[in-house]
Amino acid sequence: MTEAEVRVAIVGSGFSGIGLAVRLKQAGMHDFVILERAADLGGTWRDNTYPGCRCDVPSHLYSYSFALNPEWSETYSPQPEIWDYLRRIVERYGISPHIRYRHEVHNGQWDDQAQVWRVKTASGELTAQYLVLGAGALADPKLPDLPGLEDFQGEIFHSATWNHDYDLTGKRVAVVGTGSSAVQLVPEIAPKVSRLVQFQRSPGWVLRHSNRRITEVERRIYRIIPGAQRLVRGSVYWSRELLVFGMGFRPGLLRVIEAMGRQHLRRQVSDPELRRKLTPNYRIGCKRILLSNDYYPALTRSNVDLVASAVTEVRPHSLVAADGTEHEVDAIIFATGFHVTDPPYSERIQGRDGSTLAGIYAGSPRAYLGTMSTNFPNAFFLLGPNTGQGHTSALVMIEAQLGYVLRCLREAERNHWSSIEVRPSVERAYNGEIQRKLAGSVWNTGGCASWYLDANGRNSTIFPGFTWQYRLRMRGFRARDHMVTARRGAAVAPDARQ
Repeated sequence: MTEAEVRVAIVGSGFSGIGLAVRLKQAGMHDFVILERAADLGGTWRDNTYPGCRCDVPSHLYSYSFALNPEWSETYSPQPEIWDYLRRIVERYGISPHIRYRHEVHNGQWDDQAQVWRVKTASGELTAQYLVLGAGALADPKLPDLPGLEDFQGEIFHSATWNHDYDLTGKRVAVVGTGSSAVQLVPEIAPKVSRLVQFQRSPGWVLRHSNRRITEVERRIYRIIPGAQRLVRGSVYWSRELLVFGMGFRPGLLRVIEAMGRQHLRRQVSDPELRRKLTPNYRIGCKRILLSNDYYPALTRSNVDLVASAVTEVRPHSLVAADGTEHEVDAIIFATGFHVTDPPYSERIQGRDGSTLAGIYAGSPRAYLGTMSTNFPNAFFLLGPNTGQGHTSALVMIEAQLGYVLRCLREAERNHWSSIEVRPSVERAYNGEIQRKLAGSVWNTGGCASWYLDANGRNSTIFPGFTWQYRLRMRGFRARDHMVTARRGAAVAPDARQ
């Protein structure tokens, strides 16, 4: 092609970016690059190396459907195995030559006259006909804006940027946050530190973890009979889909699961006051459900204190909680999540009129099918707005999007289009539909403040339905829903941009 240096520029080398790279090669499209800001591939599973890190989705469902892994050692995979799986995929499908490391994207701007994306990276510039943002929602750690934080004299790091050079042994450590990362790391570090202070704004729903070792016999069967693993994967998938009945449509149905959570708490915490602090006052599923058999026992240790209050101030050697208590510590570990609804890349991507994604979002990310946005021709988002899941694997959504992106590229090639984007009316209608369906869901009505909600209080994270519904919708392509420009530069009809 002559319009661009590369046909497709993919941002990020996590599951989204690598998955698209594989699908492009399988489709005979080899003119693409993956722009990776780090020195190695893997995204979330490269960055999160904190003690105890593992996936909270069953292993058999946390892999590409076209590349099942019969070698998982446990039913819920630890971080090193997932990272190794991604590396093997890159080697198996010959993706390495396409990856450009240390190429953080500083700016991406659509050139409407040339019909290309002009991309500036930390290591140079390039042009691409298509720009695919696969950075994901869990790419940029989020630190709270606390008074005095810059004056703290001890060690500070986020769970996603773990400092392995800092020895926690014998230290007084504060853990801020009680989400998935905290539940995994607290039991790992509690026996090593002299004192651990867990700061909790609100307790999470914790269920018993069913993780177990996968036997060598099972792995041998999966190697010899791949269909057996697909059967297991299918059973896991459909059992997870059942949760949508309660989460998406009838939150009252979740009372049964809440009873399981309360029973788990009663069995592991005998102190009534500690149990009271750990009992959620919102519907289960409103926040991400946590799985652990050792988090509650860790909080009952003599060297662990649970402060059921938010941190309001940081002093040179201590943290002050909203309840007025002060706690001296040597290190602060923030397990405070990521910039999910305000991704930094949204400030760097400029559309047809120079507007950034962040400017158009105005605090509430949105996109058609979570994949395309008006005013951003030839741009696609993987795991974009409202494609998140509270019950199943993100890879289910990713693969559905990969298929859709390929269909768009094929249609553009077949019809000699130089650009394609969704119509404004179609995008508005889709997002209106999504918000109407979310209105009665547990994610909106469960009574909690979660990272699913953006700065405007709008749920711009979760897809409000069964993933099979999303997958079916993504299998089709309706040309009338899109605006296109012919490759020779002849624009479509004047009313096409309405």
